[in-house]
Parts: sequence; structure tokens; C-alpha cells
Amino acid sequence: MSKDKSSRKGLIDYKIFLPAIIIIIGISIPLSLYEDESLSLLNSIFNTVVDSFSWGYLWYGIILLVAGLYFSFSKYGKVVLGDPMEKPRFTLFEYASILVAMGLGSTIMRTAMIEWGNVAVSPPFGAEVGSDAAILWGSAYSMFLWSFQVFAVFVMAAPAMGYILHVKKRPMMRISEACRVLFGDRFTDGIGGIVLDVLFLISILSGAAVTLGLGAPIVTYNLAELLNIELSFGLTLIVTVVWVLLFSISAYLGIEKGIKRLSTLNMYLAGAFALFIMVIGPGVFILNYFTDTVGFLISNYADISFHTNALGSGETSHIESNTIFWFAYNATWAMLHSVFAAKISRGRTIKEMILTYLLAPTMISWIASGVLGGLGVYKYLNGEVAVLDIISNQDPLAAIPAILSSLPLGNIVLIVFIIIAMIFLTTTLDSTTYTIASYAGTENMSKAEPSRNLRIIIAAIITIVALILMRIGGLAPLEVVSGLMGLPIIFIQFLTIYAAKKMMDKDRAWITNVREEDKKYYNKNKGKRSFD
Repeated sequence: MSKDKSSRKGLIDYKIFLPAIIIIIGISIPLSLYEDESLSLLNSIFNTVVDSFSWGYLWYGIILLVAGLYFSFSKYGKVVLGDPMEKPRFTLFEYASILVAMGLGSTIMRTAMIEWGNVAVSPPFGAEVGSDAAILWGSAYSMFLWSFQVFAVFVMAAPAMGYILHVKKRPMMRISEACRVLFGDRFTDGIGGIVLDVLFLISILSGAAVTLGLGAPIVTYNLAELLNIELSFGLTLIVTVVWVLLFSISAYLGIEKGIKRLSTLNMYLAGAFALFIMVIGPGVFILNYFTDTVGFLISNYADISFHTNALGSGETSHIESNTIFWFAYNATWAMLHSVFAAKISRGRTIKEMILTYLLAPTMISWIASGVLGGLGVYKYLNGEVAVLDIISNQDPLAAIPAILSSLPLGNIVLIVFIIIAMIFLTTTLDSTTYTIASYAGTENMSKAEPSRNLRIIIAAIITIVALILMRIGGLAPLEVVSGLMGLPIIFIQFLTIYAAKKMMDKDRAWITNVREEDKKYYNKNKGKRSFD
């Protein structure tokens, strides 16, 4: 009995978990009780940061992309995360599916369908509102949101995290552990390491609660349209409870039986749904418009990537304001994605890990934006759905059920869309729950999976915070807090990139921890060297 109690006490590393929970509660209560005042203050702070540092966020994405390409195609890219003799844990399709599901989530369903409209009513570069040029800018921008810089943000701390877990075999898969090579044992095992780890947990717990809260309307708007009922907190509560059950079960089952199977299922369902839309909808128009959009994006990729409108006049366009927030908000999630990617990348080289995360989610998101966005554009241009009026005068999410229900077999389309959105958010949150449990737990992550009981505890905490904030309307300020949390995370990311390089240099990992064919190639081209 005493032994069992002792093991339960050791389930969570309280020195990092409790401070994070206390701070989250301390932030959430005043934000929720004084939402208007809090949101005004936070927006003022965030706008000040954006005005002063908009250039920095843009360069941040570019620098991480360059770092990713450097790690991939230099000597570091051949380093294996684990035993060079073992095969990767997952097939390439399974591996890519898990990363896509984790990287995109249900947000892709929203941006793919309506982001072009947000830009069309507030276009950049002098385009006229609602014009063909404005619509094309919007469609290209919806693809840009899920593009190379964003996934570089998500993956570039993973080399360090994967190296300490699978090569160094360190028991704790934490930022502090990755930075041990930079700051030494005293900092890592002391207050400095605790601060780094608490910052990670605060950003992820708040971000997960916001994601659950913001993901629910993607389903509830369509469910209300399908059932012809009013939107209400009760409906949101029902959807959230179902979601919680799904991602709790998936996280409880683990990566092999839960997350992997759900992720691969979602890839098949999403592909079938895209084909279904093409068949019953304007398939030829979508293919033509997708081609135009990809060409337009490629031609203007640098313009969007570096656009601050420093010499512009008049109001800031949607692209200028949203891009900064997008990078800030995704920076909050960066370490979570990297920790999870590191955990599932045993047996993969650093090059395989980085390039899979850069290419697979980008390809899927561009296809999703092309199909769903092209459908919305077609319905707008043909006068079937007043998409831009809905976006301008209502909640933009209301445009989604209006577009989908206008198709033949509209109710079936709505049902399938709801199912896919549910699974997408489930695969994001089960991965999140699993990763937080791995991070805050006390078990040796190089040998074991995180405690199942701890996964359920984490799922419950995320749900409770999200429901309380949804009930009293406090999600908006917490969303801004999540964006602000990206600032220290950016600094930590650069530390982990440098730490990865330093660890591999110290171990000469590009010689000692590579596959056999790479060792032979090194010997052949660099002369005789010892691999000891």
C-alpha cells in the first residue's frame, strides 16, 4: 500500500508542474472576471510589441527556415536520433501523418475555407476590396499561413530534444536538459532549469486550453446548421465533452494504438472528403484556381514573407496584422511540436525529421486550402453565397456552414466536415496531452511512455480551464496571453538550436552516430579516421 502511494506521489514532477498550474489559474481568473479591461490592456501591450517588433517576427521565421535547411543538408543531417542500426519507429506514411495531424489540427479547416475572405475584405498592396486581385491575394495568403516558415518554427527545437532523448538517453525530455550543454549542471538542476521548464508548461497549457476553446466553434456552427438549432453554451459543452472523451482515450492508448491510428485514419478521411468535394462541387474550377493560386503564391512568396508596409498609408491590412500574430501565437506552440516530434523520431535522421515536417504538412495544407478555399471562392463569384458579407458583418465562422450547405448533399457534407474537424482537433490535443505528460512526468522517457493516469489528469486540467473561460467569455484575453508567451519561447528556441549543434560537435555525432553507409562514405572521402 505504501509503495503504491509513493509511486503515485512520484507521478508528477511537482516542482515544475505546480508553479505552472498556479500561474495559469492566477492569469485566468482576473482575465475572466474582467475580460473587457483585460483584453484592452493585453491588446495594447501586444500592439506595442507588434509595432516595435513586427520585422523581428518575420525574420524569426526566415532564420529558422534557413537553420532547418542548414541542419538538413550539412553533416548534421545524417545524424541518427537513436541507434544507427535500428529501423525508424514508424513507416514514412505513418510518421508524416502523425506530424501533419499534430501540426495542422482543426485550424486548417477554418483558415482553408475563410481566410481568403478575411484578406479580400482587407487586402494588401493597394488591391480593391472584393476584387479578383484581393481574392487571389487571400487564397495565396491562406496557403502561406501553413508554409515553410511556420513548420520551421514548429520543428527546429526538435534536433536538441531528440538528441538528448534518443542518443544521450537522458531520462527527462525537457528544455532545461537540452540546454545543459550550454549552462552546465548547476543552472540546469537549479532554479534556472525550473524557470525554463515552467515557461514551457505555462505556454502549452494555456495554448491547449485556447485551442480547445477556439476549435469548438468550428464544429458547433456546422452542427447548429445541420440540426437547425441555436448556438448555445450547452451545445459547446456537449461538443467539448465528446472531444475530451476522444482525445483522452487516444492519449491514454498512447502513440501506437491511439495517436498513430487516429492520425492515419484522418489522412484517409480528409483525402476522401477532398475528392468528394471535387466530384459533387466545381472540380474543374478548383483545379484551375488551385493552379493560379500556387503560381501567385510562388511569385509573391518573398513579398508576403517580408511585408511590413513601412512606407504604406491608411489602415493596416489583414495580412500585416495577422501575420505577426500568427508567428507569435505559433511560437507559443513551437516547443510542444518539437518535443513531440523528437519523441516519435527514434530511428530517423535529423534531415528526415526536419524535411518531413517542412514538406508533408505544407503539401497537405496547400491542398486543403486549394479545395476548400476554391469552393468558397466559386460560391462567392457565382452569387450563391455572400461570403464577404458574412465575414464583414457576422462571425466569419458562419460562412463555413453557409458554403458547405450550398452543395448537393449538403447535410452529408456537413456531417463529414464535422467528423474530420473533430478528429483533427482530437489528434492535436491527444498529442498535446501526451507531450505534456511526458514533459511533467518523472518516468524515464528514453525507455518508457508517460503515465496513463497522468495523461488523463492533464486532459482534465486543459478541459476545465477551457470550459471555465468559454463559459464566462475569457478566451480572447488568454489567446493574446498565448501570443505574448511566444516571446520568451523564441529566445529558448534559439538556445536549443545552438545546444543541438554544440552537443553534436562535442560528440562528433556526424561520424559516430550515423548509418553504416554514411560511415563508409565518410571513410572513403575524408580519409582514415577513428570512430571511437
